[in-house]
Amino acid sequence: MNTTTVTTSATQAPRAAPGIARTVLGIFKLRIGVLIMVSALAGLAVAPGPTPGFWQVLVLALSVLVASAAAGAFNQFAEAESDRQMARTRRRAFASGALKTSPFWLAVIALMLAAALAAAAWVVNPVAALFIFLGAFTYGVVYTLWLKRRTWLNIVVGGLSGSFAVLAGAAAVDPSLGPLPWLLAGMLFLWTPPHFWSLAIACRDDYAAAGVPMLPVVVGIPRAARIVHGNALLLVAVSLLLPLYGAGLVVLAGAACGGVYFLLRTWQLALAPSRATAMAAFFGSMVQLSVLLAAVAVDATLR
Repeated sequence: MNTTTVTTSATQAPRAAPGIARTVLGIFKLRIGVLIMVSALAGLAVAPGPTPGFWQVLVLALSVLVASAAAGAFNQFAEAESDRQMARTRRRAFASGALKTSPFWLAVIALMLAAALAAAAWVVNPVAALFIFLGAFTYGVVYTLWLKRRTWLNIVVGGLSGSFAVLAGAAAVDPSLGPLPWLLAGMLFLWTPPHFWSLAIACRDDYAAAGVPMLPVVVGIPRAARIVHGNALLLVAVSLLLPLYGAGLVVLAGAACGGVYFLLRTWQLALAPSRATAMAAFFGSMVQLSVLLAAVAVDATLR
């Protein structure tokens, strides 16, 4: 019997390890972090000037990713109680109790952010490091602690975190920043509200139960759906201005194709608000941004 117990424990231990790793990695919101990192690289790609060396680009990318991961982990740490009240988030590690909200994790988060900022300041430049810090601070503190439970404008201001990533990438090329990086940063700022409000429409009851004043909770789903479509129109209009400030025709094509697809989804949402059309608009925003950023990368390669 003892032998069987030992054998069973030994065979179960390796199986548990991947589960623990997934639990820990889940707190860092790596999918969002990768998107933020790609946005920083897009900022680097559109900035006029000599491309930084390989190690500078690598350190920039990893610094943005690690700083974003630290901000994401802090968001889950601080929102553990609120996350327990929402079906979409109650299985997160801190909310479910899989990981305890202990000072240890705050220390890990602080060390991650400090390491990312130090590496960026040393290898890239202090201006890029400053923008990386502002992005993490905006999401982790301004959005999570100050605004999320106070105003429906929470995600509007929180959207600046993606804009700061673009500016960090551009600052790696030229800290003085030209008009094209600022315009791309503005586009990222405009992208976040219709992206997140689409999800908030689909999860409206969850946010209401948790007492979070997301737009559809405050103004109702039909009006929120119309606002999402209006914001999407503004977003696409701004993205089409990129070629006027130095981007190539590939970027224009990407902005047009991705933008038309997103507008189709938000129009369907405005006409018939439902969970299905809201999620379609949410994923449509991902398509729009992915197509545009891919076009920026191709355009930079062809230049």
